[in-house]
Amino acid sequence: MTDASSPPLTIAIDGPSGTGKSSVSKAVAARLGLAFLDTGAMYRALTWWCVQRQIDLADKDAVAAAARDLPLVMGTDPAAPSVTVDGVSVDQAIRTTSISESVSQVATNLDVREELQDRQRVLILEARRTVGGVVAEGRDITTVVAPDAEVRVLLMADERARLARRSTELHGGSDRASVEATREQIIRRDRDDSTVSQFMEAAPGVETVDTSALTFEQSVEAVLGVVATKTGQHCG
Repeated sequence: MTDASSPPLTIAIDGPSGTGKSSVSKAVAARLGLAFLDTGAMYRALTWWCVQRQIDLADKDAVAAAARDLPLVMGTDPAAPSVTVDGVSVDQAIRTTSISESVSQVATNLDVREELQDRQRVLILEARRTVGGVVAEGRDITTVVAPDAEVRVLLMADERARLARRSTELHGGSDRASVEATREQIIRRDRDDSTVSQFMEAAPGVETVDTSALTFEQSVEAVLGVVATKTGQHCG
């Protein structure tokens, strides 16, 4: 737990799909008493909103306009993070396969990225002001959204580990059939997203944590170790 007298702290965590970004970031935020911001959920929420309004995701201008008008509220309590659009809870709706398969089309829209990145910066500043800091995870966090974060981490894992984790999350297991059902979604999304975002190699000043052979708790401890090294703040 961070001390109330500690200076504000932003921990930015990036990395490809299946490295444990969301779950590890949420746990780190809880352990340190910070807010948690899942920036990927913002792109998912916009995708859902466009689908609901029958906006063609290939119409970049229309999707960008929807992003500017998006009535989005992000709940940043790591114990109960939430996503609300126009007063409707979409926490489950934005995790469906159809949204997962469509979100890259929205996330690679540069005008959308500019709008949502501005919103992310506002949320980060608000969390620093109100609760002393935030663990923000997602594409571009370490390099574009919060390049001045006190701690910047790139989570990595080999393809086998990434597929097994996401397969378990989506299909309840990591047998061969489940992994293969997950492969195209994961590989395609990373390929698409890499056209507008760099998240496979650490930028200067960004610490790499390889979670391939780590358990969930070990991954959390590894990130907390980076935080302690960078800031001197330890989790009690």
